[in-house]
Amino acid sequence: MNLNKNDDNPNWYAIFTKPRSEKKVYQRMLDQQIEAFLPLVKTVRQWSDRKKTIEIPLISSYVFVYLPEKDLYQTLPIQGTVNVLKHLGKPAKIRPVEIENLRILSGTGENHQISSSINLSSGDDVEVINGPFMGLIATCLREGKNHRVVVKIDSLGSCFNVNIPLSFLRKIQKGETIKT
Repeated sequence: MNLNKNDDNPNWYAIFTKPRSEKKVYQRMLDQQIEAFLPLVKTVRQWSDRKKTIEIPLISSYVFVYLPEKDLYQTLPIQGTVNVLKHLGKPAKIRPVEIENLRILSGTGENHQISSSINLSSGDDVEVINGPFMGLIATCLREGKNHRVVVKIDSLGSCFNVNIPLSFLRKIQKGETIKT
C-alpha cells in the first residue's frame, strides 16, 4: 500500500524531446489535455534572400508539463518525446519560481542598459521590480560597466544572462524568504 499521497499532487516536470520537435510535442500534449509549457523567444534568422523573425525554444529539447508524478509517464508515448528529466533516479521536479522565471524570460525579447546605481555585488540575489522581467528572481553578476542578471534554473542546470537596468532591481536581503 502506497502511503505517499504526494504522487497525487501535480508538479512541474521537464520532458526531453527529440531535436527540433519541441513545438510539435507541445501541441500534441495540449491536444491530449496535458497542461504543458514551452518557453519560446523571437529571433531573426538570415537567409540568402531574406530575413525572417521566428520563434524558437528558449531551452532546446525540453517541454514542461504540470502533472501528478503518477501520471507523468503518460507523456512518453507521445510522438517526439524521449524521456523524463531525472535527478537521482527520480523525475526532477521543477520549482514554480523557475517556471515563472522562464515565463518572464520568454515573454519579451528586450535588452536593457543600466540607468542608475544600486548597491549590488556579484552573487547577490535580486528580484526584478519593474519592466518586462518583473517578478524574476535571479543572481546578479557584474561585468565591467554593465550589470547582468543570471537566471538559474537549478533543476535543468541552465543559466541565462539578461541585461536589466539597476533601477529595476531590488536586492533580496539575507534571510528573506523567496517565493517558490
